[in-house]
Amino acid sequence: MSKRRTALIALLAVFALFVSACAGGEPGDDESSTEDDGGGSGEISVAAVWTGSEQESFQAVLDAFTEESGVEVRYQSSDDLAGFLGTQIEGGDPPDVAMVPQPGLVRDLAADGSLVEIGEDAAAGLDENYSPYWKELGTVDGTLYGVYYKAASKGTWWYNQQTLESAGVQPPETWDEMLEAAKTVNSSGVPWMSIGGADGWPLTDIFESIYVQVAGPDKYDQLAEHEIPWTDQSVVDTFEMMGEVFGDDQNLAGGTKGVLEDDFVTSVTQVFSDPPESATVYLGDFAGGIINAETNAKVGEGADFFPFPAIEGTPGEGGITGAGDAGVALTDSEEAQQLLTFLTTPEAGEAWAELGGFVSPNNNVSLDVYPDEIRS
Repeated sequence: MSKRRTALIALLAVFALFVSACAGGEPGDDESSTEDDGGGSGEISVAAVWTGSEQESFQAVLDAFTEESGVEVRYQSSDDLAGFLGTQIEGGDPPDVAMVPQPGLVRDLAADGSLVEIGEDAAAGLDENYSPYWKELGTVDGTLYGVYYKAASKGTWWYNQQTLESAGVQPPETWDEMLEAAKTVNSSGVPWMSIGGADGWPLTDIFESIYVQVAGPDKYDQLAEHEIPWTDQSVVDTFEMMGEVFGDDQNLAGGTKGVLEDDFVTSVTQVFSDPPESATVYLGDFAGGIINAETNAKVGEGADFFPFPAIEGTPGEGGITGAGDAGVALTDSEEAQQLLTFLTTPEAGEAWAELGGFVSPNNNVSLDVYPDEIRS
């Protein structure tokens, strides 16, 4: 059996274990939020996936909204937002607003009639502050449903500067260079990488970042639209490349068990612990906010990133993926529309941007508010 095939089998075992181990989380209320008394004028609920430092930053945005509007907000978090929203909608008690991290979920919610169209004020805010692309992305079948508040690059691979320097390794530019760098770092006694497999989506993120290069952007879109099957050779090739990293336990902090048990915040913090438990972590650009808030390192001082390595000779060589969180209304509430309108403003973007771990798609958010040059 070839090493590549062995690696693929090992990776599929990781995914099989992950699927059996992963269950949708229950939503948790932010203790600092105003309790919901069953509804009423001037109060709304908002659901999102953000926890920890990200939840704290978003709470600062909600607090700014409350100060401006007088509308109190109860925040709920769930690591399985699609499942949570489905349950709440079926039970007739959806949150007023949800911050949805997948365009596909926006489409699905719109298709089953669960979303309320964006009002005129929020639409005007998008026209004033955003490029047309973001409005198009929030539109389903000609109706505007989503306000994209937060954007992210998924092409960032974060690393402990001292760990790589001690191993005599430079940040790799290509996939093959990364595999060689991993061997060198592993031999120095520190596993190459962390990844928060317990949350699921970091694993799908790395699949997508490889797939867009291996298959190219056209096939990426075809797979997303279910126009080609998951048995397509491009999918197999991508899993085999993932296996080159995940098939070797020495590359992984805690081995396969660690991948399945670590959440995405832990995957970041253990790179910058003392001593470090791994040298690098693959995560979106928002990891910078976690580094600054949860570790003794700072972005640019002990922590940096390199772009996702280019896979040479592939149709999408050097391509990266991105993401965004869209605010959508699930109830026909004036207060929900007020919040969505607020999210289109520069003030809303700057409230999080100045705290770090955030990139705003709003053209009128000042670059001066970002806390470091890497972020801006």
